[in-house]
Amino acid sequence: MLRIGLTGGIAAGKSLVASRLAELGAVLVDADVLARAAVEPGSAGLAAVAAEFGEEVLLPDGSLDRPALAAAIFGDPSRRMTLNSIIHPLVRERARELTAAAPPDAVVVQDIPLLVETGQQHQFHLVVVVDAPDSVRIERLTRLRGMSDDDARARIGAQATRAERKAAADVVLVNDSTPQDLLAAVDRLWDERLVPFNHNLLRGVRAARSGGPQLVPSRDDWPEQAGRIMGRVRLVDPLVLAVDHIGSTAVPGLAAKDVLDLQVTVATLEDADAIAGKLVAAGFPLLEGITRDEPKQDVPDPSRWGKRLHANADPGRAVNLHVRVEGSPGWRYALSFRDWLRSDPGAAAQYQAEKERCAAQHTRDATTEGYAECKEKWFTTVADPLLKRWIADTGWTAQPSSAVG
Repeated sequence: MLRIGLTGGIAAGKSLVASRLAELGAVLVDADVLARAAVEPGSAGLAAVAAEFGEEVLLPDGSLDRPALAAAIFGDPSRRMTLNSIIHPLVRERARELTAAAPPDAVVVQDIPLLVETGQQHQFHLVVVVDAPDSVRIERLTRLRGMSDDDARARIGAQATRAERKAAADVVLVNDSTPQDLLAAVDRLWDERLVPFNHNLLRGVRAARSGGPQLVPSRDDWPEQAGRIMGRVRLVDPLVLAVDHIGSTAVPGLAAKDVLDLQVTVATLEDADAIAGKLVAAGFPLLEGITRDEPKQDVPDPSRWGKRLHANADPGRAVNLHVRVEGSPGWRYALSFRDWLRSDPGAAAQYQAEKERCAAQHTRDATTEGYAECKEKWFTTVADPLLKRWIADTGWTAQPSSAVG
């Protein structure tokens, strides 16, 4: 099933988005509802809270005195952390139970106000953040909830910043206009991304790609996007030794197809096959029939260039996962070529010129295969000798940048 993490700051409009997604057919798991249930009278959670914070946080009928508890932790990060250490494990366990009970073809949306603060952003296929400027949220809190300006600012300041949430977001829904505008954005997200993503996930196929190469200028957010996906892939299995951003989108300033290439390091090809099912479940179907890279002249033996290739089922973000064995020729080549281009602007400029030449020749193609073949001669006659010389001159050694653990 497709699992979506939904979050947003206080008064950003997250609840409206959650309600709309439920109306559209999502299974909603609301962390706030679960947190309230965790401290109902007679619960183990309430007993633990009372033991920690004292009987003064209980009402005469034995239920939780929420204002008293809020006062006990307000302005004291250590006490807030203590409370969270009691409540959050209970909420997560119940959320896991509800998710497991959902239909296998469901889109499950977990509404988690503190998703970023609790470091859960890598546990979902996508993270959706509802965002609004602080000034808009303060106005809503004072007008709709009767807070003072100072109280509103304090509540906002106690949460993650907008920048921190956006860094975790695959999708940002901006709510600085009317509710109707926000709902329309939710509907588009559902129809154009979530439903197709879930469809692809259930069928075990990557998102459709067609047409010839379309180069776009380098984007400053490619590394950040890659980092979010790398975080998810690292959690797939302990057999994943490292995950690295490779390819053209990993080279600042280099024009590229808007496809993120990531290298997943494993110890053996048997390990690559062992984690394949988990990568599929994480949203990266296996591309059958692609079992090796094209050998280079220095290492012509095809058997040494084995790999597995997965690609993203998400129609909103094209990704290739190249699963390679640590120390193999293909693994070394991917890292060294990236590092060479990063360190040598002249080499990067040469490569971009070749990319543009080949893209112009194959822009009307039905696929990018002709584009890839067009570049091979340049790799063989120009890039590979220069890369080999650069490695010798610099003493380059492979250093995966995202080792797990």
